[in-house]
Amino acid sequence: MIAVDTNLLVYAHRRESRLHVAASSLLRGLAEGNDVWAIPWPCCYEFLSVVTNPRIWKDSATTPDQSGRQLAAWTTSPSVRLIGETEDFPEILESLVRRPRVIGGVVHDARIAAICVAHGVEALLTRDRDFSLFPELKTRDPLSG
Repeated sequence: MIAVDTNLLVYAHRRESRLHVAASSLLRGLAEGNDVWAIPWPCCYEFLSVVTNPRIWKDSATTPDQSGRQLAAWTTSPSVRLIGETEDFPEILESLVRRPRVIGGVVHDARIAAICVAHGVEALLTRDRDFSLFPELKTRDPLSG
């Protein structure tokens, strides 16, 4: 199972992104496909936070209603799994946050990585290089090249 990080959700949703077409096509393919894929719960919250933030989008922030509809379009896909903390999550997270450079915002990435590791995710689709701090989670940038 692959998982999708927040940045790809944002690119797929925000039409002004130079990566919108590619990301939107990727998410549509996953949502309409038969292969199981996942969105970590923290990525759902972060997506809602980012696309509705007027500090980022000035006069064009997504409304809460629009962002909710977009998230629902992805999360109602029969092939998606929403993944979150498991029983062994605290131990996995602790092993990740004790590493050098895992501070500040990278702690949030450690949480996503720990959830993915706990669920046996094969690869996290992301453009965020901070995940390289967690080699036990393979990542792939599906929009590169």
